[in-house]
Amino acid sequence: MSEQHLAVVVLAAGEGTRMRSSKPKVMHELAGLPLLGHALATASSLDAAFVVPVVRYQKELISDYIKAFYPNALIAEQDEIPGTGRAVECALASLPADFNGAVIVTSGDVPLLDVATLESLLEAHLNGGYSATVLTAVVEDPTGYGRVMRSNDGKFIEIVEHRDADAKQLEINEVNAGVYVFDAAALREALGKVGSHNAQGEKYLTDAAAEILRAKKKVQALAVSDNWLVAGINDRVQLSEVAAELNYRICEAWQLAGVTILDPSSTFIDVTVQLGEDVTLLPGTHLKGLTKVAQGATVGPEVFMVDSAVGESATVVKSHVTGSIIDANASVGPFAFLRAGTELGEGGKIGTFVETKNAKIGPGSKVPHLSYVGDAEIGEQSNIGAGTIFANYDGVNKHRSKIGSHVRSGSHNVFVAPVTIGDGAYTAAGTVVRKDVSPGDLAMNVAPQRNIADWVIAKRAGSKAAEAAQKANN
Repeated sequence: MSEQHLAVVVLAAGEGTRMRSSKPKVMHELAGLPLLGHALATASSLDAAFVVPVVRYQKELISDYIKAFYPNALIAEQDEIPGTGRAVECALASLPADFNGAVIVTSGDVPLLDVATLESLLEAHLNGGYSATVLTAVVEDPTGYGRVMRSNDGKFIEIVEHRDADAKQLEINEVNAGVYVFDAAALREALGKVGSHNAQGEKYLTDAAAEILRAKKKVQALAVSDNWLVAGINDRVQLSEVAAELNYRICEAWQLAGVTILDPSSTFIDVTVQLGEDVTLLPGTHLKGLTKVAQGATVGPEVFMVDSAVGESATVVKSHVTGSIIDANASVGPFAFLRAGTELGEGGKIGTFVETKNAKIGPGSKVPHLSYVGDAEIGEQSNIGAGTIFANYDGVNKHRSKIGSHVRSGSHNVFVAPVTIGDGAYTAAGTVVRKDVSPGDLAMNVAPQRNIADWVIAKRAGSKAAEAAQKANN
């Protein structure tokens, strides 16, 4: 079928009250995307002429998301008439009047449905000359689902919603999966005949299939081979179950692509993450957003990383990293906190209990431990001593400091921004640097040390320290 003869409708009008949330159900996140984002990504991958999400509850919020990430989608708004049938009617009304192709209908709360399944469903629909094709699933517990009625020879008859089913029908374990393909003309005609005389007082899309059958047109029901593909999400328990399954599949795909994941059950990877061959992910690693890890790098254990890039053969251990770039052969952690704007050059080091923010640290430079580097630039092959603080805030404004290449700063330094340290300069331990330091100079605070003889013995008489001092002096 030409893409110009295909429309995909994504139902996203419901409130999702069982989520018990102020946020619409379809906007709850799963592996880096809202549920609706997964559904729209699949729909958009079919190259249909029209992708039509249907909105109602918190329509502004949902529409803003759609416009930002799927600007070519044609947003339809459901009116006050309830039901999936009415939602699809509103979607059809937004299509050109002469559209006469196939219409795929999916839901915004079924995130694992994939392109291959929809393409296979569409192919079976078109090749068989059907006016409606219904995707079904055979489940152990069909509670709450519409039951698929078949004739003795296995042909589709109708779908009966759970609330409308009698005792015998409730024993059926083949259920409606909520995914359909319709002929547009047949669907329009059928929906015009569907009423809302049912337990919920809604206009059911499922009744359209029965109407098409009554019009002597062909309808088929096909069972999905993998029930996870049509797993819907109605509450947070189901959200976590689907999240676990999706994460398992993501990890499995990366393992088959050459990534070592020691413990997939404790490793979480968003669908938007990119990984190179021979990457190793250790237990407790979370990779989120647009994170990219290059070949041979090792991340983990216990790393939380968002929207960051890790270069080849770099290592990140027990750290929190957001919006940062870590170049090849660099090392981070353990217990480092890299905030947005951090850039660590090739072979560089950000060590234990170091926090960085908006900081560019050059190739081979090291901030080994117990330091804060904020709004700073450090050149190549410099070493920042333990306990160093870049004092970048004067109480009103932030200021930037610049440290040259091959600089050696002593322990417990404070660089009071804005300040510049020239190439090859040294700063002595305990120095508070308030003025620029020229290349090759040594900066130190001249404050001679004063020792008061026998102060402990006189002022702390009877203490363990005084006793030890007296013993040493005898």
